Amino acid sequence: MAAPSETDPPPPPIPLWRSAGWLLLDMALVTTMQAIVKAEGETYPAVQLVFLRSIVGLASVAPLVWRHRAKLTNLSNIRGHLTRVGFNSIALTFNFAAFAALPLALVTAIGFTRPLVLLVMAALMLGESVSRTRYVFTAIGFIGVVVMVRPDAIPWNMGLAAAFGSVFFGSLAVIQTRRLAGEDTVVLMLFYTVGLSVLTAIPAAVVWVPVPWSEAPNVILVGVLAQLGQYCWLQAYQKQEARLLAPIGYLSIVFSGLAGWVFFGEIPSPALCLGAAIVVLATVLATPAERWLQNKRASRPG
Repeated sequence: MAAPSETDPPPPPIPLWRSAGWLLLDMALVTTMQAIVKAEGETYPAVQLVFLRSIVGLASVAPLVWRHRAKLTNLSNIRGHLTRVGFNSIALTFNFAAFAALPLALVTAIGFTRPLVLLVMAALMLGESVSRTRYVFTAIGFIGVVVMVRPDAIPWNMGLAAAFGSVFFGSLAVIQTRRLAGEDTVVLMLFYTVGLSVLTAIPAAVVWVPVPWSEAPNVILVGVLAQLGQYCWLQAYQKQEARLLAPIGYLSIVFSGLAGWVFFGEIPSPALCLGAAIVVLATVLATPAERWLQNKRASRPG
């Protein structure tokens, strides 16, 4: 088969509907996983569910781990990799604990604040330049969080602490990933899967609750759905521009709200819907607003 020449026309762009379909399928799979975590979280500790999820993921990538074992055992920045996986382990454990304690839609909506938290962390920890416009929209986004959480009506509890803890440590994990920008992508993925299993093994063993055979399929399904969801997410974003898919990603709150209503009788409150809308708009409109102001300043004479 002849290699394509430089004069060959570029491959046709992937239709947006196809990438959107992969992303919607990812949302459906992940929301199903979250519903199972919420149901099983009443019986099993969050860290145990994270460990079991990671073991299923490790089994699925075991051939790749073996193939790249030399790279995994000869890392130049082992401390950086462990720090990244450690932050991810804490974030995922908090996330599972939050789903067990709070309505699905509320945890999902709080998760929308991660880009806002990440923006502030990137400025403070990586020295990235952040405009006043983005800070203004970040402040607006956190007003949306206050509307969602309603401090005057919803008492502070461990579920809310876990939800915000998941956002905080998840953002730290992203910061650490940026610091490992020169590392091989496959190594990052495999070390995460292996490291997550190792780092959660001892905490899970300390609080371990025996899993009867009747419950085993549900627990295994958590890991299977997580892996399938990751595959669908990669299929969506590897073949389409992120800027086109990002707005579609916010539909995940619709999936979470529907799952919460169908399986747990959770009805999203007007405050939750309004607060989530504020957070989404603040996140989506920050970049266009920043560009508009930059263009306006550039067009001024003198």
